[in-house]
Amino acid sequence: MPDQTTFSDTVAPSAIRDGFRAAISQAVETFGATAPNPSVGCALLDAEGRVLTVGVHPRAGQPHAEAMALAQARAAGVLDQARVALVTLEPCNHTGRTPPCSEALRNSPVQEVWIGAADPNPQASGGADRLREEPGAKRVVMLADRPHMADLARECRALLAPFVSRVVRRRPWISVKQALDEHGSMVPPPGQKTFTSPDSLVLAHRLRRATDAIITGIGTVLADRPRFTVRHVPDHEGRKPRLLVVCDRHGRLPADWVAEMTENGFEVLTSSDLLSVPALLAERGANWAMIEAGPALLASVAEAGLWDDWLTIHKTAATDRIDLKSRDESPLRLLRENACSLES
Repeated sequence: MPDQTTFSDTVAPSAIRDGFRAAISQAVETFGATAPNPSVGCALLDAEGRVLTVGVHPRAGQPHAEAMALAQARAAGVLDQARVALVTLEPCNHTGRTPPCSEALRNSPVQEVWIGAADPNPQASGGADRLREEPGAKRVVMLADRPHMADLARECRALLAPFVSRVVRRRPWISVKQALDEHGSMVPPPGQKTFTSPDSLVLAHRLRRATDAIITGIGTVLADRPRFTVRHVPDHEGRKPRLLVVCDRHGRLPADWVAEMTENGFEVLTSSDLLSVPALLAERGANWAMIEAGPALLASVAEAGLWDDWLTIHKTAATDRIDLKSRDESPLRLLRENACSLES
């Protein structure tokens, strides 16, 4: 069996780091398209550490990241050069709508598999152990066992956080987006829909695209008739309808607005109990939800502790100041950092 404890003799740590960065960066862009599955990336390296291909899981029912990376390498005529696979999530070990990724890697020229995070789903876990089995065992390295790559392990956990939240906590990861003017008000000037900068709008719409559900209040709907569509960045093509939950205790939701939102690609749900919304969304397969609402609902969210990260955009005279409070490894922080790296 290949040595499971020493570092790779053929690929430099810098190449491992660069490959993981590429896999994470591309996987971040699939947030909002893969639910109920997680966003996953896989990079294949040759013996010199060069990146051959990077694959991501596009959406549920389509090939997983490992299969995509292997297929791309095969199509490019470089599969026989693949020696190292870098996967942000432990390869699955079960047959569902797609074959096990652990078997795809076992049947490939890859000799070494680096795993960013263990799979929390008991139905799919065990891929690392399967890769170590004889005959044809692969050398398996967990990022968690490499202290000098702790930052990459954190990013892989952040990438996985929405999925882990739904599978383990039975509720989606919940992000709050709030914009405040110089006086701490959430109300735009008369005749305007927003007061934030173009860069802040892009970030807000990247968050909308990344989430599987939006939570709002009836007060926001009645006052603003919001569209909640993704506009300042391209949305995912062919994605399933985004869930939209309106907290409405007295049945005041306008039927014509519901019809308009349905036409715009939403599945509108209502709830009279804010605390029941996370479980409702988890049952519908939502990994990540965002809250866009007025002061009253946000106060209730804060009081109940019903959030995982909280993005506040502060309008100032010069530019916007962005604050992010997070309870754990934040996919929103990862989303924001990835946007900055793509723009640089």
